[in-house]
Amino acid sequence: MKGKQLLYGLQFEKMSTGIMERLKSGIGISEGGTVMDAVEFVLQNFTEMNKLWVRMQHQGPAREKERREKERRELRDLVGKNLHVLSQLEGVDLDMYKDVVLPRVLEQVVNCKDEIAQYYLMDCIIQVFPDDYHLQTLETLLGACPQLQPTVDVKTVMSQLMERLSNYAASSSEVLPDLLHVEAFAKLSSAVVKVIEAQPDMPLVGAVSLHVALLTFTLRVHVDRLDYVDQVLGACVKKLEGKGKVKDSKATKQIVALLSAPLEKYNDVVTVLRLTNYSKVMEHLDYETNKVMAVVIIQSIMKNNTSISSSEKVDALFELLKELIKDSEGAPSMDEIDEDDFMEEQNLVARLVHMLVNKDHEEMFKILTTARKHFGQGGPKRLKFTLPPLIFAALKLVRCLQGHDAGDEALVSPKKIFQFLHQTVEALSTVPAPELALRLYLQCAEAASDCSLEPVAYEFFTQAFLLYEEEIADSRAQVTAMQLIIGTLQRTYVFGVENRDTLTHKATGYSAKLLKKPDQCRAVYACSHLFWLEEDGGTQDGERVLLCLKRALRIANAAQQMSSVTRGSSGPLTLFVEILNKYLYYFEKGIPQVTSNLIQGLLELIGTELQSENTAQDRAVDAFFASTRRYIQFQKQKGDDLAERYSSIQVVSPP
Repeated sequence: MKGKQLLYGLQFEKMSTGIMERLKSGIGISEGGTVMDAVEFVLQNFTEMNKLWVRMQHQGPAREKERREKERRELRDLVGKNLHVLSQLEGVDLDMYKDVVLPRVLEQVVNCKDEIAQYYLMDCIIQVFPDDYHLQTLETLLGACPQLQPTVDVKTVMSQLMERLSNYAASSSEVLPDLLHVEAFAKLSSAVVKVIEAQPDMPLVGAVSLHVALLTFTLRVHVDRLDYVDQVLGACVKKLEGKGKVKDSKATKQIVALLSAPLEKYNDVVTVLRLTNYSKVMEHLDYETNKVMAVVIIQSIMKNNTSISSSEKVDALFELLKELIKDSEGAPSMDEIDEDDFMEEQNLVARLVHMLVNKDHEEMFKILTTARKHFGQGGPKRLKFTLPPLIFAALKLVRCLQGHDAGDEALVSPKKIFQFLHQTVEALSTVPAPELALRLYLQCAEAASDCSLEPVAYEFFTQAFLLYEEEIADSRAQVTAMQLIIGTLQRTYVFGVENRDTLTHKATGYSAKLLKKPDQCRAVYACSHLFWLEEDGGTQDGERVLLCLKRALRIANAAQQMSSVTRGSSGPLTLFVEILNKYLYYFEKGIPQVTSNLIQGLLELIGTELQSENTAQDRAVDAFFASTRRYIQFQKQKGDDLAERYSSIQVVSPP
C-alpha cells in the first residue's frame, strides 16, 4: 500500500508539472483548442487531483493516519497549482470566472468534505485570483463558507478575504464606489451570521474573532459609517446574549480587541460614545478585564486630549467606566483589592475630571452635577480621590462667573455653585477625610470672598472650625490646620467688623491652645497678620497686633523656662529671634504701637539669654540672631527715612 501511494504521488507530480508547462506556453490553444477547452481541461485535472488527494487519508490502517496527513501536506501544492494556472490563463475574464471557474471550483471544495482540503483550497482561491474578481463574485464565494466542515477554520479564511478587500480598497480611491455598489459590507455581515449559525458548536472565541475581522474591515473601508461599526458590535452582542460574563480567556482577549479597534482608529472617545452597542459588549467582560478596558479608555482621552463637553456624554462615559467609579456586582471587597493599584486607578479617574470641559456655563454646571451623581456611588475610599478635582472644577467655574450678574432664578449662578460645593465637601467630610475637607472648605471660603458673598464665606469658615474642633485630634494636623485657617482668613476681605472679629477671635483662641508651646507661639504671632491688612478697606489695628506679639513673647518665655528646667536646651530661644523679626516687620510698616524701645528691649533680652549659663550653645540660633543684627545695621546705613527710624536702636554684639 505504501509503495502504491508513493507511485501515485510521483505520477501525480509528473503529470501536473507537464500540464502546467503546456498550458503556460499556450500549447493546446494554438493547436486548434479554445480557452474553454483549456479551462475545462484544468478543471477536470483539478477535480481528479483533489479527489485523489482526499482519498489518500482513507487508505491504510488508522495507525498510519498521522504519516498520511504529512504526505498529503507535501502534495497539496500540486493541487493548488491548478488554481494558479487558471488564474494565469489568457482569456479567463471576469465573466468566465463568475460563470464557470468559481462555481466548479467551489462545488469541488464543498463536496470533498475534507477539513484540510477545504481550508487549503479556500485559501488558494482567495490568494491566486484578482481582487476585483472577488469583489464581483463576493456573494458566491461567501455562500460556500457556511457549507464547509465545522472543523474548518472559517474565521481565518474570511479574515484573509476581508483583509484582501480592505487592502484593495486602500490601493485606490476608485475602488470604494465598487465596494458600495456590490454592498460588500452587507454581504460580509450576512455571511458572518450564516457561518456562526451553520456551526452551532463553534467556540465563542471563533465567533468573536469573525466579528473582529469584520470590524477591522469596516474601520478600514467605511471609517465614516458609524452605523456599520455599531451594527457589527450589535451582532456580537446577540452572540454574547445569555452568556453573562465571559470566562474564556481567549474569547475575552478577542472582545478586548473588538472594543479597542474603534478607540485606536478614531482616537476620539466622543466618537466611540455614539456607538450604542459599545457598552453592551463591554458588559460581558469580567470585572478585572472591564477595569483594564476602562483604564485604556481614560488613557486614550488623556493621550488625545479629548474634551467631554456635555452631560449626556459624561453619563455615557461614566457608564463605561463604572468598574472604576463604583462597586459593581462581582467586584471583590475593598479589603481584597491591592492598595497601590487602587490608588493608581482612582488617580487616573481624578485626572479625567479635568477633561470635562464646556465654555457654556450652564452646560458645565450640568456636567459637574452629572459627574457628582456618579462619583457619589463610589463609596468612602473612592470619594477622597474623585471629589477634590470635582470641587476645583466647580471653583474654576465660579471664577469664570465672577463679576457676572446672574439672578437667583438663573440656571447657574455663584450661589448655586457654592451650594453644590458645600454639599460636595460635606460628603467628603463624612468619609471621613477631615483634613482634606477642611482644606477644601477654606478654598471655597476664599472663592466666596472674591465673589463678595460674605454669608457664604462665613459659612465655609464655620464648617472649617467645626471640623477642627470635632474631627482633627492629631497635634501635627492641628498645627497645619491652624496655619491654613490663619493664612486663608488673612486673604479674605469680604467680612464686616462683627464677622471678622468672631473669626479672628476663634483663630487666636485655638492657636493658644495647641499642644506644644513652640506651636502655640508661632500660631499666635501669625495671628497678628489678621489685624494689619494693607489692602484698601483692610483691618489695621496696631493695638491688637501688639497684643498678639506680646502674647507670643510670653508663650516663648514659658517655653524657654520649661526647656531650661527639663533639658537645658536653647531650642525655644529661636522663638525669641522669630518674634524679633515680626517686631521689625511691623516696625517698618509704621505701626505706632511697635516702637524702637520694644525692639531694643527684645534685642537685650535675647543677648542676655544667650549669655546665660543655663543656655546651651546652639549654632543655628547664634547664626539666626547674628543675621538679624546685620539686617538692622544695614537698615541704619541706608540713609533713607527708614534709616532715621532705625537710628535709635543700638545693636551690641554679645561678648
